Amino acid sequence: MAQRKALGRGLSALLGTPEPESEQLREIDIDRIMPNSQQPRKRFDDETLTELANSIRAHGVIQPIVVQPLPDSFYQIIAGERRWRAAQRAGLVRVPAVVRDMAVESSLEIALIENLQREDLNPIEEAQAYEKLITDLGLTQEDVANRVGKNRATITNMLRLLRLPAEVQLWISETKLSTGHAKALLSLASPDAILDAARKIIQSSLSVRQAEALVSRMIHGYGKKDSSDAGVVPDPNVIAAIHTLEQALGTKVTIQESGGKGQIELHFFSFEEMNRLYEGLLRTKF
Repeated sequence: MAQRKALGRGLSALLGTPEPESEQLREIDIDRIMPNSQQPRKRFDDETLTELANSIRAHGVIQPIVVQPLPDSFYQIIAGERRWRAAQRAGLVRVPAVVRDMAVESSLEIALIENLQREDLNPIEEAQAYEKLITDLGLTQEDVANRVGKNRATITNMLRLLRLPAEVQLWISETKLSTGHAKALLSLASPDAILDAARKIIQSSLSVRQAEALVSRMIHGYGKKDSSDAGVVPDPNVIAAIHTLEQALGTKVTIQESGGKGQIELHFFSFEEMNRLYEGLLRTKF
């Protein structure tokens, strides 16, 4: 089966967005336009919004926003909330907009994918957008991957971020922690251990590699005050192997090794994920 092409040419093909001379392009009162509650971007950087407002003040809104009609001559944004917010800040009374009357499912998908393609969401917003496409529209991870032009392992890895405690997710949104730090934290089993490690990473400004070493030490020695091997530094090759496998498989991996013997554990958190791992392993040639 041919893989569905991603929306690499932007949303114009999907939306049927007309050229400026089309009669479907309108000037709409800015106070009659409502934001979309399904907007995946929850945080708008004040500095970049001001920069865009200054550009709009000088040159106008170059790319029209896309809206759908609501009762009483109001409109809801499908794509372009950041431009709409900047236009408000620039003092515009009206903005150019393309009006599209479409099903709720279509507008939700377009709103999410439009933001995902711009690649300026923070990691948690991106993960939440993927989750919404799956839960609200009934898409599989493979469907989402095809729509946004990424491989399924990437989607799976991003969705794993939503398993982190809410406080850690906030730190990721605020760029206090990177996705690399987050992936290291996901190897820890308990929320308390994750929070403890996350605080140490932030307080000590640890790199991703240092965070991985910290997490590995916690896994091997966390809570083992009297254990004879609690102070043993894990083999860096094992740490690297865990990281590589987690990136390739898109799930948590545990390796227990001693004297050249041990076991590799693959963790799954849903039947879909179990089937994905099972099918992937069957296709792998050892």
